[in-house]
Amino acid sequence: MSEEQSFEELLNQSFKTIRNGEVVEGTVIDVKPEQAYLNIGYKADGVLTREEYSNDAKDLTEVLKTGDKLEVKVLKVNDGDGQVVLTYKRLAAEKGNKRLEEAFNNREVLTAKVSQVLKGGLTVLVEDTRVFIPASLVSDVFERDLNKYQDQEIEFIISEFNPRRRRIIGDRRQILTERKAEAAKELFARINKGDIVEGTVKNVTDFGAFVDLGGADGLLHISEMSWGRVENPKKLFHNGQELTVLIKDIKGEKIALSLKFPDQNPWIEAAENFGQGSIVTGHVARMTDFGAFVELLPGVDALLHVSQISRDHVDKPSDVLKIGQEIEAKVVDFNAEDHKISLSIKALEMDRQQNDDTVYTDEEDDYAE
Repeated sequence: MSEEQSFEELLNQSFKTIRNGEVVEGTVIDVKPEQAYLNIGYKADGVLTREEYSNDAKDLTEVLKTGDKLEVKVLKVNDGDGQVVLTYKRLAAEKGNKRLEEAFNNREVLTAKVSQVLKGGLTVLVEDTRVFIPASLVSDVFERDLNKYQDQEIEFIISEFNPRRRRIIGDRRQILTERKAEAAKELFARINKGDIVEGTVKNVTDFGAFVDLGGADGLLHISEMSWGRVENPKKLFHNGQELTVLIKDIKGEKIALSLKFPDQNPWIEAAENFGQGSIVTGHVARMTDFGAFVELLPGVDALLHVSQISRDHVDKPSDVLKIGQEIEAKVVDFNAEDHKISLSIKALEMDRQQNDDTVYTDEEDDYAE
């Protein structure tokens, strides 16, 4: 055995042996845009190309620097030029798959940032492994635009795991549905009819507003929005608006809400101020063929029947009255229990005419004396 051979053998013995598929730790000794060189404790350095580092890296000098330590996998011990070919992304994918398989089996809730918004859903990365969340599983409500999720961290579970077919499916909807069900259970356990609670307007329609009570939605019907008349709910409320509401009724999972608080009932004041025989002033709020409704207070309307509008014959209220017109009339009937008030301009005119006649007669008597 020659001295040269003995030295070569000794040199080779000082390095560890490696095999294809083995996981090793290396230290970056040089970085170029397209590839990096790693000392892996072998007789030859390892080469890590940009393609084998990541699917997203454009320039390795932006993500690696000399001295960085990486755990990599050996693809080829010898590429033909005496270099060891390494991969970082495949090892990361294997680790990611293992992590996702554990999460799938344990039904673990994962958190990850949305890396891409696609037409049919979202993509998130878990340890460099892609998970696809279909649009139908992103939320428990229909989402027209998924772009708001870009770069947002979201929670999800793995509902399907098949790495061989590259099919790893995430589900966010299931988490939201379960949490809402639990929140609803807690809400219904603590609320009762007559309670005053806080809520947030979730959606406004022509017939009312849906208010999120923190576990379930309640309906604030247009008829319960005010003691007065509401023509358009969208002019009064908007999404995100905070409200203090009264729970009017609870039937199963349906919650009826109201803003007509009993202590603010305008009919309490009406009973004091609009008794039978009172002279009142109001504005014409709306008209029908049989009469006009006059608002005396917000929430207190009185009926001026067509036969009571004038001492002269009136065919239709709209012939002599206009919406918003101020009128003065006499209360001829007051029903506090049914919240009904009847007015008469004709009775007021007759009273005044009678008073005028009485004053005139008295004056004639004085003159005769």
